[in-house]
Amino acid sequence: MAPLVVCLVICGVLTAATWLASIVTREYSWVDRIWSVAPVAYVWVFAVAGAFDPRLVLMAVLVTAWGIRLTFNFVRKGGYRPGGEDYRWAVVRARMSPPAFQVFNVLFISVYQNALILLFCLPALTVFEAAGSPLGPWDVVLTVLFVGFLVGETVADQQQWDFHRWKAAETSAGRSPEPGFVQTGLFRLSRHPNFFFEQAQWWAFYGFAVAATGVWLHWTVAGAVLLSLLFVGSTVLTESISRGRYVDYDEYRARTSAVVPWFPRRRAGVRSST
Repeated sequence: MAPLVVCLVICGVLTAATWLASIVTREYSWVDRIWSVAPVAYVWVFAVAGAFDPRLVLMAVLVTAWGIRLTFNFVRKGGYRPGGEDYRWAVVRARMSPPAFQVFNVLFISVYQNALILLFCLPALTVFEAAGSPLGPWDVVLTVLFVGFLVGETVADQQQWDFHRWKAAETSAGRSPEPGFVQTGLFRLSRHPNFFFEQAQWWAFYGFAVAATGVWLHWTVAGAVLLSLLFVGSTVLTESISRGRYVDYDEYRARTSAVVPWFPRRRAGVRSST
């Protein structure tokens, strides 16, 4: 069976399973729970079908490392426990009528997101179809970039984890933690550094399709494009929640890059001491 067909079957099963699980449990993070697992399966399907072509194996190993890290972070945040639903889905439900949300659940949460997960893995299809083109210097560059972005996301998630553990400890001790949201480390340079590094890894992953063919544009770039668009929406939603919770969030937004890490902006009226 062709590897793309195998992946489409897996995607169809996961789509049905995550939707049914959401109906039975009334929790809507089931796609989140397979987000770090399904890509590993998809890319290894292509690697095996490609007779363990070196580039496909390299891509599969990189995605496996990505999946292990993301799964670990999801586990420690309680994402696999009952009641581990992403807090943002409750906000979305409150903004929609029940029938509208159920349509949203089917079409966006279950169907679209599962299709997107498969789509951003499909540069492996382009490499599979390139039929054994040898590894070269660009593969080294892309591997270094992917690993660098992976390390960046690991650091960002750890900084966020440490902050929330401190915040929980302060609350348990009867104190009001200030500030209420993380603003140090990578979060001084970007309001969402983990979002940046996550997207960047999948753009680097697409780069292997370019390295295998020597052609810059393939239809499989659609996965990275649509993933970036998904993160635009996720950023808008997350920030709308944060602005409602924290009175100083707008000041943070004014001085800090939204996604791409960059030097903080100087507030109006603040002069340099030099």
